[in-house]
Amino acid sequence: MTRTLAIVGAGRVGTALGKRLHRLGWRIGPVITRSDATARAAVRAIGAGRPCASLTRQVLEAALVLLATPDGVLPEVAGELARMGGEEWRGKIVLHTSGALGSPVLEPLAKLGAATGSLHPLQTFSGRSLPALEGIFFAVEGRPAALRAARQISRTLGGIPVQLAPASKPAYHAACAFAAGHALALAEAATRMLLSQGFTRKQAVRALLPLFRETLANFELLGPGAAWTGPLSRGDYRTVALHAAALRAFPAEYVRAYSALARLAARLLAQDPQETLRALEAIFGGAPAGPGRESGGSP
Repeated sequence: MTRTLAIVGAGRVGTALGKRLHRLGWRIGPVITRSDATARAAVRAIGAGRPCASLTRQVLEAALVLLATPDGVLPEVAGELARMGGEEWRGKIVLHTSGALGSPVLEPLAKLGAATGSLHPLQTFSGRSLPALEGIFFAVEGRPAALRAARQISRTLGGIPVQLAPASKPAYHAACAFAAGHALALAEAATRMLLSQGFTRKQAVRALLPLFRETLANFELLGPGAAWTGPLSRGDYRTVALHAAALRAFPAEYVRAYSALARLAARLLAQDPQETLRALEAIFGGAPAGPGRESGGSP
């Protein structure tokens, strides 16, 4: 595969992938964002490319076009690129980086002869630093040539490609959200609860991080059953009820989240899920919502 790349939507993911591929010898062509300033910033971060503030026919100079735009604009971008290039798309490879959408969203380009697919790195991108890609999984799918390209790029970056069906992408991405965004919300909720009890933010973070790290280490080494600890794992429903009462001093989402997560843990981890769920229903069923007071300070 000719190692020339155009990037449409050089945000966190597009910039990170472009930077890594440039270091590995890929030639970077147009780098397209919504403004001159962000396009120039992306080119500086990548270390190569031509900044563009709008879609341009220059993308057709590249053998591979990477669409790293927000999911909501992918259909519009695919349609505009199709109108712009017409039959010139024949033989080109177009990959998008959405975790939730499959290659059918690029159908306007596929109809013109482009090999379309998707390449999603299962990693979190903060935009502050270049995340590790070695050893991570890449979800790949698409038409044969696009799938081969996605696998090659994944391996070139040190990752592990795993092929999914397009219809599997939403559930796959929901799993990623559980592990990243939702886990972060849990960490911040626990932090704010400690803040409300007199911890400083630095103390709260230092206190909680060992819990998270040891839990994940045990999950990896021992499996979920052996790693599960806490009052619910012991059937200590009196303590769970104390937690529920304390949580009602916080915004309603706190007790609702605790209740939902406790039920999820019962379903996935308890030796007798139905018995545990009945006990949780006795504690949380019909519980009044919290007063909606925010506790523990701002983020």
